[in-house]
Amino acid sequence: MIGRLLGRRRTWPRDPAAGRPAAPAPLTGAEVEQAEAELGIRFPPAYRSYLLDVGAGGPLHPLERGPDGWWWAGNPDTRRDLLPAPFPHPDSYVEADAALWERFPREEDFPDEAALRTARQAWNEAEGDEFEDRKTAGCVVLRDNGCGFATLLALAGPLAGTVWWDGRATCDLIVPLSLDHPGGAAPLTFGQWRERGLGDLSDLLPPDWGRPAQF
Repeated sequence: MIGRLLGRRRTWPRDPAAGRPAAPAPLTGAEVEQAEAELGIRFPPAYRSYLLDVGAGGPLHPLERGPDGWWWAGNPDTRRDLLPAPFPHPDSYVEADAALWERFPREEDFPDEAALRTARQAWNEAEGDEFEDRKTAGCVVLRDNGCGFATLLALAGPLAGTVWWDGRATCDLIVPLSLDHPGGAAPLTFGQWRERGLGDLSDLLPPDWGRPAQF
């Protein structure tokens, strides 16, 4: 019986007073376990508790079962195959990033615009896109913050359970959210962020980052 229920898409009860669907219910323990097994990961304890207490009804992208299985709404570009891989600290690929851009096709090396465009497309397909995808291996977008910014939760590897800011849309950086950047504090954990109400992130960014345009 449980297997048959979990195999169906969740449907939400309607609020008879309002005449519209009630807020989605938290996930059950069986649903969380099924999602973990299907995705090949083990959720960090604080995030697991969130799914069981709040789940799809909370302010973050909900984890839900759709036609293709368990996944987060609002995350069409996250690669499922990279989810179990350890989330890499941004410091770990600084040199590789620089070397990659050294190989970026430059205008002066090609006879015309068409040849340059072809070379850059080949570079993107062979190296650039894959490298960028691997920067967010083992993590998921919890919230889109506008202007291309996103809040990430590391799900796999030594940094699992920590929260990060993806600012590559403007600054090509992924930075940790922290309670004390000048003091060298560790990245914020999901549990700490939840204690703060899962709200404004402006005071958790590095001091030289500046306030993003929208949260």
